[in-house]
Amino acid sequence: MSGTVTKLDENVSKWSLDFSTRTRGDRSELPSPPGYNSSIGNNQIETARENDSARLIIKKSWDLALGPIKQVPMNMFLVYMAGNSISIFPIMMIGMIIIRSVKALFTVHQAFKMIEGKHAASQKIVYFIGNIVNVGVALYKCQSLGLLPTHASDWLAFAEPQVRIEYSGGGLTYL
Repeated sequence: MSGTVTKLDENVSKWSLDFSTRTRGDRSELPSPPGYNSSIGNNQIETARENDSARLIIKKSWDLALGPIKQVPMNMFLVYMAGNSISIFPIMMIGMIIIRSVKALFTVHQAFKMIEGKHAASQKIVYFIGNIVNVGVALYKCQSLGLLPTHASDWLAFAEPQVRIEYSGGGLTYL
């Protein structure tokens, strides 16, 4: 009857442990839980905690450095949704992007005051580039609205203004 399964064996799964047959002194039969290592001492635990805190500081500082770059897609979407007319809403959006980015450029050292290490210089550069890109998005919107003086007639009184090559319009005309 070695090949037949009894009714008692069907109810017991292979993952179950029967603690009723073991005594208190017989603990050597149980395997150690996953991840447990009896050779690790208190010094190794302290160094592991220090490594975890150092890794956490580096991660948080990179999150701070990548913050302006993460804002670029949102700023581009806001600039797109602001429209192409010169009104108070697009001007406020452009002003907000420029002022926030320029303030961040002037406070790079304060933002990274507590951060030291070999990654600090590269993090400052990434932070600086992200803010420059945000200023570039705002300046592009200013140029597309015609607010930047990009033609000679904007600067010189005697220069002829730009001639439009094409005119477009929509809707119905009433005669």
